[in-house]
Amino acid sequence: MVCMSIIILGGFLGSGKTTSLMQFARYLTSISEESRKNKVVILENEVGEIGIDDQYLRGGGYTVDTLFAGCACCTVSGELVTALAKIIKEMDPQWLVIETTGIAYPRAMRDNIQQSLKLDSRICILTDASRWRRLRVPMDSLLRGQIEDSDAVLINKTDLVTEDVLQSVEQDILDIEPNAKITRISALTEISADVWRSVAGISGDV
Repeated sequence: MVCMSIIILGGFLGSGKTTSLMQFARYLTSISEESRKNKVVILENEVGEIGIDDQYLRGGGYTVDTLFAGCACCTVSGELVTALAKIIKEMDPQWLVIETTGIAYPRAMRDNIQQSLKLDSRICILTDASRWRRLRVPMDSLLRGQIEDSDAVLINKTDLVTEDVLQSVEQDILDIEPNAKITRISALTEISADVWRSVAGISGDV
């Protein structure tokens, strides 16, 4: 029986996924079982031949694997399943965080993981409050596809916009996915453990 929790971290390009991921990984490590050799494993879904963020993430002391060649929700879905199966067999982490590309649809990834490996996962989407209005219309299909069926949405870069803008962003997100837990953050500052508990789907005290 696999004893591992999977979180898919998605969001459009420049939304702050990697910066947020570092904080999230530190939180997950802090609540993990001491006896677990691999507490947190990060799987990056990169487009291209060189992972831009993976060296930065490894500098934080986490195990990082990189999945190249495009979007894991479509063109390399088989590679995603293979990579996950390898991680489960060789690393057996308590937490697996998949950082998607900015053009991925996390819901398709979750469906693929469920159908192929019979494993459940949670979806957290990062949004950029400072660019939301500018991207909302031209990128509507992508933004909607990323947010639909997500468990949590973090509105990032809240320090760069007014309260009116934040309320507008929140309403747009609720219109797309009324069941998502929406939280305002600024990834440049320390994000509270309560936020990460919500993202990870942990109830009560840890």
